[in-house]
Amino acid sequence: MLGDRWGVTDEDVSRSYPCDDFVAAPTLRAWRGVRVDAPATVVWPWVAQVRLAPYSYDWIDNLGRRSPRQLAGLPEPTVGEPFTAVGGRRQGRILAVDPGRQLTGEIMGAVMSYVLVPVGEDTTRLLLKVAMRTNRLVALGLCLGDLVMARRQLLNLKQLAERTAR
Repeated sequence: MLGDRWGVTDEDVSRSYPCDDFVAAPTLRAWRGVRVDAPATVVWPWVAQVRLAPYSYDWIDNLGRRSPRQLAGLPEPTVGEPFTAVGGRRQGRILAVDPGRQLTGEIMGAVMSYVLVPVGEDTTRLLLKVAMRTNRLVALGLCLGDLVMARRQLLNLKQLAERTAR
């Protein structure tokens, strides 16, 4: 599908993601990835902090509110709690979590898994897979929109984690 991959390798796409367990026969599958020059232990708190804000284009995704640029010291995420917040309002829910390794949540019918893959001691691949059942035309539009928003989100999380690592 057009726009279904950004920043990922064939190996990233072929791996199993936790979201695969929640969406049978998805019509939308999109993979995103970024290399972060920081260990997974530094990247994880930023991924877990998506519970506070979307970290993409705040003027679109967060009603103009700036996503936090400092870690809030949140407790580890738990299954059943809200997945994220938009404009200060909680949205979605967490479906699965393996602290330091993956966070899977659902929002507006889409299920997404953030997976951290350590590469050596000081580098992490931050991968995101989105899966959803919908009609093909809607899937195409969502995939292209997600490409723009998820790319910005992952680049923001990369920047924040690398700044923290320094």
